[in-house]
Amino acid sequence: MTSPTAEQPDPGASWGDPGAVDPESLQSGPEQAERRLVLLHGWGADADDLLDLGRELVDGSVNLVALRAPWPHPAGVGRQWYDLQRPNWPELPESRARLRERLLELGRSVPLEATALLGFSQGGAMALDVGCGDPAGLEGLPLACLIACSGYPHPGWTPRCPAGAVLITHGEQDPVVPFAASEALEQMLRAAGGMVQRLSFPGGHGIDPGLFPAMRAALEAGWS
Repeated sequence: MTSPTAEQPDPGASWGDPGAVDPESLQSGPEQAERRLVLLHGWGADADDLLDLGRELVDGSVNLVALRAPWPHPAGVGRQWYDLQRPNWPELPESRARLRERLLELGRSVPLEATALLGFSQGGAMALDVGCGDPAGLEGLPLACLIACSGYPHPGWTPRCPAGAVLITHGEQDPVVPFAASEALEQMLRAAGGMVQRLSFPGGHGIDPGLFPAMRAALEAGWS
């Protein structure tokens, strides 16, 4: 599964109500739920990009929240968590802080301990960064589970021990984010004391449907 930007609105999702969920998000499933899966899209995609994946991984009792990245992509279509084309990624500190605030706000309706966070590519890097702590000294968040697909470590990132287990997936022939990034993530998270599982597949920059059972199992284990 690749991560294309969908051009048509998702009829099964609704933009968040400012009084209920993050207004810059798409939500699917019951607002009053015991479990939540938050989705972070990749560079140049938008909030709806991973909703179909979310529905593949969880049943209708789970609240899905797909967050929109804060800045428009320089190509004029899609969004970005920070501009990969600018030296030193100057938007990253603000994006990190804003994502943390958004997740804490979501935690007021469904506890973070019952929330899993899944990101693809740039969204995977953001999920791990905010979920495990950051170079500014902030603690990680008490999330049930972290899943990073085709992610990478941010420069200078020193993870703290994540509260829940971490699943990393990556294509062995990824032409966008080198496969070695997944190996580096595993080493860094294990060194921090984290419970980490890394799964590879013979493919490129995407999410392999063959790994869906393992992703479902990781979510269920985090929520159990």
